[in-house]
Amino acid sequence: QVQLVESGGGLVQPGGSLRLSCTASGFDFSRASMTWYRESPGEGRNVVAGISASSSNIHYENPVKGRFTISRDNAKNILYLEMNNLKVEDTGIYYCYAHYGYWGQGTQVTVSS
Repeated sequence: QVQLVESGGGLVQPGGSLRLSCTASGFDFSRASMTWYRESPGEGRNVVAGISASSSNIHYENPVKGRFTISRDNAKNILYLEMNNLKVEDTGIYYCYAHYGYWGQGTQVTVSS
């Protein structure tokens, strides 16, 4: 069956870093465009960054440009989100999404001093 499993979340101080991973199985990951979303209290679920199947097209939302890096390893079926210089407003549940309509269960990121 299809599975997307996020990991790497946690509690970090402002200015810190985290790397999220999303491990995929049960579908052809190498052909799927992928997106990271963040769900924050009162703001709903919003796009953070997206990447095409071949990594040739990458998109970042303005608040994370220059701080976050999305990447993927199609040989390992893993999607990554490297997050640097984290801010309090980056707090939320991070989900990976495969553009076949598949969601992961999410991983919590809390940025707090």
